[in-house]
Amino acid sequence: MKSSQIILAGFGGQGILFAGKVLAYTSLETERNVTWLPSYGPEMRGGTCNCSVVISDEAPVGSPVIADPDVLIALNRPSLDKFESKVKPGGYIIMDNSLIDRDVERTDVNVVKIPATELTNKHHLETLANMITVGALLKATGLYTPDEIKLGIEKSVPASKAWLIEKNIEAVNIGYNYNN
Repeated sequence: MKSSQIILAGFGGQGILFAGKVLAYTSLETERNVTWLPSYGPEMRGGTCNCSVVISDEAPVGSPVIADPDVLIALNRPSLDKFESKVKPGGYIIMDNSLIDRDVERTDVNVVKIPATELTNKHHLETLANMITVGALLKATGLYTPDEIKLGIEKSVPASKAWLIEKNIEAVNIGYNYNN
């Protein structure tokens, strides 16, 4: 990997900003250059939010603003509707198809459909669909190994919620090992 530009998007409360922070901390822990830029409306839970993560193995990262991402993680239909057209040809769209009721219309991108919300319910990991899609991202792109992402999870989960570290790692592994 030389550089990667990722947009994560969904409703407030789905853990979009947390998932982006995990990717950012993983970048720092693996000695890559990174920027993380959260964006959310004033309504927070239930409103739309997204974050941008730019990762580089080489030069320092300039602007955190992404016009044409390499990867889109979409956890709801409004996010897919908004960002689908912006993904670079040959890029990846990773979507929670248990919440998105349409297919990707483009044919020049790689599409990973994963029923992340359904899988969280099946495995009693409610609210961790975000991390299941991060696991799917790792599998599709090779951005990080599951062991490397553990470093970012450990840095991102506050000490007061340390019991969530293993649940987040489990969710990543479910996404990583999911087969369509």
